[in-house]
Amino acid sequence: MFRSLLWTSRKTRLFCDAHQTAQSCRLKRSRRRLYIQSQHQTGTNESNLRWRKTTKEASWHSSSGERLKERVVLKSATGKAIATLSLVGATGAGSYFYNELEDMFNHAVMVSERSTRIAVAAAKCFDDYRIVLGKSFDTEEQRQKALCECHKRCAERTYTVLEANAGIYIKMGQHLSAMTYLLPPEWTTTFIPFQDQCPVSSIESVRELFLKDMGVELEEIFSEFDPVPLGTASLAQVHKARLRETGEEVAVKIQHPALAEFIPLDLKLTNLVFSAIDRFFPEYPMMWLYHELDSSIFVELDFTKEAQYATETQAYFRDKKGRTALRIPTVKWAKPRILVMEFITGARPYDIKFLDAHNISRNEVSICLSHIFNTMIFTPGVRVHCDPHAGNLAIRPLNNRERGPWYNRGHNFEIILYDHGLYREVPLDLRRSYSKFWLSVIDSDEAGMRKYAKEFAGISNDQFPLFASAITGRDFQTAKSSIMTRGSKDEMKKLAVALQGGLMPNLIQLLSGVPPIVLLILKTNDLTRALDECLETTLGPERTFLIMANYCARTVYAEDREKLRQISIFNPKRIIGEFEAFWKYFKRQSKVKAFDITLWFANNLHI
Repeated sequence: MFRSLLWTSRKTRLFCDAHQTAQSCRLKRSRRRLYIQSQHQTGTNESNLRWRKTTKEASWHSSSGERLKERVVLKSATGKAIATLSLVGATGAGSYFYNELEDMFNHAVMVSERSTRIAVAAAKCFDDYRIVLGKSFDTEEQRQKALCECHKRCAERTYTVLEANAGIYIKMGQHLSAMTYLLPPEWTTTFIPFQDQCPVSSIESVRELFLKDMGVELEEIFSEFDPVPLGTASLAQVHKARLRETGEEVAVKIQHPALAEFIPLDLKLTNLVFSAIDRFFPEYPMMWLYHELDSSIFVELDFTKEAQYATETQAYFRDKKGRTALRIPTVKWAKPRILVMEFITGARPYDIKFLDAHNISRNEVSICLSHIFNTMIFTPGVRVHCDPHAGNLAIRPLNNRERGPWYNRGHNFEIILYDHGLYREVPLDLRRSYSKFWLSVIDSDEAGMRKYAKEFAGISNDQFPLFASAITGRDFQTAKSSIMTRGSKDEMKKLAVALQGGLMPNLIQLLSGVPPIVLLILKTNDLTRALDECLETTLGPERTFLIMANYCARTVYAEDREKLRQISIFNPKRIIGEFEAFWKYFKRQSKVKAFDITLWFANNLHI
């Protein structure tokens, strides 16, 4: 269908060119007739003068001869014009068709290359897994070793193909790199470079796109434009520039020019590959990943939507900087494929040496990250950032002047959040059930955990132990009894071995059936856990869970009050209910406040 649409558009362009040529020829003939008529009119006037001096017959012969001569001259001129136009038209048409055929040939070659890469890599991976999974081993250790080696080979093979095809394949690689709760570590670690190391579009193609979309050259908007991008992502790359009008330094995000041409084809190829995985490896259903990509990619390609999401999120968090330290770059202007925003840089949040060198508390960074993403998940009217990997976060140190007056001084750092191309809002019912689930986890209430897991994710009792491990990142016994303790190395090793074994197919089947928004929440939770571990904080997981519990308690408190409003304000049942609801919320909040006070003394008195 894509090829037929392309050919139809080219036929339309050919018809328009021919129509314009015909109009030009008709205009020239019309002008020539007007010229001849004017000459004929002059000749007629002269004949009339002669007729008055001589006779009527002589005048008639004179005018008749003039008309005959004009016809001969016109016929000769028209013939030459037609011959010349025919030659020019034939040359132009030949050149046009040659260029069109050359473009079609080049496009066909590129399509063939991309398709072949995918087909060959998929076939090799399928065969590799078929051999390993069908082979007999003397011990379980040998089987695990062979399977890990197979994971690594297939991951590296897939990485090479995704990098070569670029575009949405890089996007898919980023998704896979973040699925540490779902995929073997050999796959997720191999794809980590996709978070901030992606193929670069040439400066020539960037200039061409800018001219096409803006109608002017880069130099007319920017007095400076660095041809080397600051960073490259799956869908775009960012260049440092300076606005000619104001002299302000800005970051210019420009979409990769080749995306528009190949995305329809790439989506079809992705669909075919995941369909094949579902068919040949039914225990590893992956079509949900394709559906997620298909439903979001065209939204992410419209940078005007990204500008809208960034502006809305910036407005909401503006007065919450004391708690979150969040900084979102201000958008200057946006087009569907070009986004210009203020230029802000920082270090990666897991760069411990950088944090220590600038006297930035790792504990505070971890706490602020928890507040940022819990606010997005649990606050009504606030959307959740859909791509919260470490490559989209940066830490920027602040000096005393930037921190504000001494009596209201905030953090000595900012957390910069990039890439606002896709946001999702958590439905109210799901948010409430999810809140009750986590409060049950923290209270070690297994019955409550099972009840609310079914409400917000559709998890059955048989599936629950596996789901509890996936959502908490702990083994089931720990998840239902002592979630706030730090996981031991033995526990993590035990969980990793279980995932590499028979547990992995069950987990993939389980998570493929939950709503996409739940997967996003899982991804966000996994990010905050991973960053907390990388930061090597001294707080342990207790602080992270206490922060989450505070947001969950606030959500449940709001629901309780909404129900109580249905009862008369003079009814004793409502008065008692209001007090009970507030007391439950107050107890949760008090634990967080006590922890915050302890942290303040530790940071300021160096205890």
